[in-house]
Amino acid sequence: MNRLLPYPLLIVSIVVMWLALTRFSVGQLLLGTGVALVAAQGLAALRPSTPRLRRWDLIPKLIGIVLLDIVRSNIAVARLILSGKRAKRKSGFVAIPLELRDPMGLAVLAVIITSTPGTAWLDYSDRRGVLLLHIFDLVDESEWVDLIKTRYEYLLMEIFE
Repeated sequence: MNRLLPYPLLIVSIVVMWLALTRFSVGQLLLGTGVALVAAQGLAALRPSTPRLRRWDLIPKLIGIVLLDIVRSNIAVARLILSGKRAKRKSGFVAIPLELRDPMGLAVLAVIITSTPGTAWLDYSDRRGVLLLHIFDLVDESEWVDLIKTRYEYLLMEIFE
């Protein structure tokens, strides 16, 4: 059973999403189920490691911080674009040294940064432990380094390492 259905939650999620994106019919149900089974088998072939969470209690705090930051960033980026002050805006790159080494923690950090308007994860050097970000409106590099390290990296290290 485990080899046939290696990730049952993933399979159900894909089928539900498939049916939500298409109209419900028996044919779409069968097609979505087939796609979900193939996707689950493909994921099983990759043999992803199981994430190890040390502090489950900090996850709601992290989610709250991320949602608040996304709302704030949406407002700030919209204000910049709609105000027409493009001459005053300066985009730039920031290199941030990270202590976080857990692959799942780094993946969550990448999702957080990429989902926040005005920032983009460009590169991460695991050899040096340096993250390269692009910032839409870069005012102070040290402020961004401090923000990533104290607001996100600290919590992710507590959760994953």
